[in-house]
Amino acid sequence: MTETKYKTEKRKARVGERILITNVSEVEDEYENGDVFEVDRVNSDGSAVNTEGDIILDYEYEVIVGEQTPTTNLDEMSNDELIALSEAVMKALRTRSYKNGYDQGRFDAEIEAAHGTYEKSDQQKRDEVVAQAKEYVSRFLRSNSIGFEFVVNTKKRTVVALRKSIGNGRVILKGIAKCAPNDCFNAHIGKAIALRRALGLEVPTEYLNVPQPTEVRVGDVVRGRTAFRMDTYEETVRKIAGCKYEYASGGYEYVDKVNLVAIDDSRAEVNG
Repeated sequence: MTETKYKTEKRKARVGERILITNVSEVEDEYENGDVFEVDRVNSDGSAVNTEGDIILDYEYEVIVGEQTPTTNLDEMSNDELIALSEAVMKALRTRSYKNGYDQGRFDAEIEAAHGTYEKSDQQKRDEVVAQAKEYVSRFLRSNSIGFEFVVNTKKRTVVALRKSIGNGRVILKGIAKCAPNDCFNAHIGKAIALRRALGLEVPTEYLNVPQPTEVRVGDVVRGRTAFRMDTYEETVRKIAGCKYEYASGGYEYVDKVNLVAIDDSRAEVNG
């Protein structure tokens, strides 16, 4: 770790401010240059009294008005610590850029140009887009007086966003999102798309081109086929235990004997 660097001003301190010892008196042995104190009292001659009762002469200190946080020495960190730090930084940057309305595609391109490619799996990319969509809809509904009703039709794989008149219930604004036949349906992404279309806003490309899921998780609606039968079936995954997928219907299949494809990863019962 590097030493903290302070920005200071040479002036009379005020109560509650912090001061840095920069020119300690030769006869002083209670403190030394580099020490930092909080000012508890200021005398008429400009000397300051710290919270420990020491009297610090006016020429011995400067008032702290800013500081630079110590920089982590990356060479001293383990591989696991470096990986965790890089992931935390990327997550913070992406969250900040999204909340500020920054285009995600442009953000990714700039990060790649500056620091090289940080390749995530398709599942990780999809998880990020789903989280963004949920946050966008939630944040809009929290921060706006405009109320919307969402109609999710899992059979037709559509989401409709409706804004109705309070007086007569007439639909004022309407936006529709429809999942492509070969894509996995996700109600959260659908709500974000439908809401933006209802508001007349451009739909971000990441919502329209989100990768397909590569993992099967609890709550997913899946289409499956075993090695023993050619026809397919659709089930909701209730539990993944050991070597089995357990379905909401009560049936199950062995993981190594069945081929499953997620066709709806909204996981409404799991995520609400």
